[in-house]
Amino acid sequence: MTVKEILSAQKCCFAAGNTLAPAVRKQYLKNLLLEVRKREKEICAALYEDLHKSEFEARTTETGIILDELSTMIRKLGSYVRPRKAGVSSLNFPAKGRIYPEPYGNVLIFSAWNYPFQLLFSPFIGAIAAGNCVILKPAEQAPATAEIAAKIVAAVFPPEYASVCNGGHEMTQELLAEEFDCIFYTGGSAGAKFIARAAAEHFTPLTLELGGKSPCIVDADAKIDLAAKRIVWGKFLNAGQTCVAPDYLLVHKTARDKLLDRLRHWIRTFYGDNPKNSPDYPRIINAHHCERIAGLINGSEIFCGGGIDLEEKYIEPTILIPAGPDAPVMNEEIFGPLLPVLEVESLDEAITFVNKRPKPLALYYFSDGLRELEKLLTRTSSGGVAVNETITHLINPELPFGGVGASGYGAYHGRKTFDTFTHYKSVMIKSNLIDLPLRYPPNLNRNLKILDFISK
Repeated sequence: MTVKEILSAQKCCFAAGNTLAPAVRKQYLKNLLLEVRKREKEICAALYEDLHKSEFEARTTETGIILDELSTMIRKLGSYVRPRKAGVSSLNFPAKGRIYPEPYGNVLIFSAWNYPFQLLFSPFIGAIAAGNCVILKPAEQAPATAEIAAKIVAAVFPPEYASVCNGGHEMTQELLAEEFDCIFYTGGSAGAKFIARAAAEHFTPLTLELGGKSPCIVDADAKIDLAAKRIVWGKFLNAGQTCVAPDYLLVHKTARDKLLDRLRHWIRTFYGDNPKNSPDYPRIINAHHCERIAGLINGSEIFCGGGIDLEEKYIEPTILIPAGPDAPVMNEEIFGPLLPVLEVESLDEAITFVNKRPKPLALYYFSDGLRELEKLLTRTSSGGVAVNETITHLINPELPFGGVGASGYGAYHGRKTFDTFTHYKSVMIKSNLIDLPLRYPPNLNRNLKILDFISK
C-alpha cells in the first residue's frame, strides 16, 4: 500500500469509531506486549546488528522499558480514559462541567536511531492507548531494528489501525506531504525544523524530543568516586549516543584532579584496557557520525582514551581537557563517547556558563550536602534534572520527560504519553430547571448591583 492508501484507510477506520472503545485499545496493547515478549531475542539481535549493543543493554534500555510501559498503560488505561468532573463558575449556575479525553485521530511518529526500538514504541503505546490510528516511521540508520519493528506491528495491528513506513528522506517527505492530526518527532534540531515547517502548513499539533549539550556539574563536596562511577556509566552507555548523556563536566577546581583519576579508573573497570574487545561497549551508528565525532577531538588535550577505528565504527571512551569553551567539542552536541572536563571556581560560575548556552534536555548535579541545590534549580532551565545520578530519571513513569527551548517541546512517559496524544474536550451541561433572567435584554443595566454581588 502507498502512504496515501494507508492514511486513507486509517482515516476511514478512525471515522468509523473502530479505535474508540477502551476495551479494544487495551486488547491491542496486551497483544503488543505478548508479541514484544515473543520476539525479544530477535529485537536484541537487531540492536546488536545496528549498534553492537549487548543483550543486557538492549533489554535494560530498550525492550525492558517498553514491556514495563505496556504493563503500566494496560493497568492504568481505565482511569486515563474516564471523563473528569470540573467546576463551573457562579455565572453559569446551574450547570455541571466535564473534561472528556478524546484521541486526536491520525498520528505520525518519527523515531531516532540511537535507541531505535524504545524511541519508536514508547510514544506508539501512548498513541494507541489514547485511541488513535498511527503511522510509524523508524530511523533508516538502524535498518535491522526497523525491519523487526515492522514485523511486530504487522503481526498485531491491521494496516488501517497502525502501520510502519520504512524508508529514507524520500519517505519522510512523502509522509509530511499528507495531513495528520498529530505528529511526534524524536531526533536532531535540523530534522525538527523540517518537521515543524511541514506541521505548520496544517496547524498540526507537534511534539519535538530533541537533545543538546546536557551539562554535568560536580561540586566540591561531591562523593567523587561514586560521582565518577555514575558519570562514566551514563556517558558511555550506548557509546555516548544518548540524548541525555552528560555532554560536558563543570568540576569545582578542588575536585578536578581526583575526579579525572576516578573517571579513568571506572572506564578501565567497566570496559577493560581495550574497550574495543569489550562485549559491553557498542559502536557508533555509521561511518559519517564516527568521522564527525573524531573531528571534535581537535583543539582538546586527550586525558585518556582517544583510540579510533573508522572501519569498525569504534571510538574509545575518551576524556578531554578542552583548550577553552570555544573548542570544537564544546560547540555542538557530541552524541558520542567524548567527555570534555572544564574547571570552575564556584557553582555560580557553573550556572553562568550553563545559562549562556541553549537550554539543555537534562542537567546533572553531584553534591553530597545539596546546600546549593535550590539555587541551581531556580537559576537554570532545563528539560529535567537528576541529582547525584545520570540518565535514569527518564525511566520514571511519574516524571514527564521532555525538553525546553532548543531541546524540544512537549513531554511524554507514563500518563504524560497518553496526554500527548489526547485532546481534552471541555463540556458544560446546563440545567433546564432554572433560567435566570439576569443576562437577557432589555435594560441590562438594571442588573449591575446583582452582577457586582455575584462577581465578588
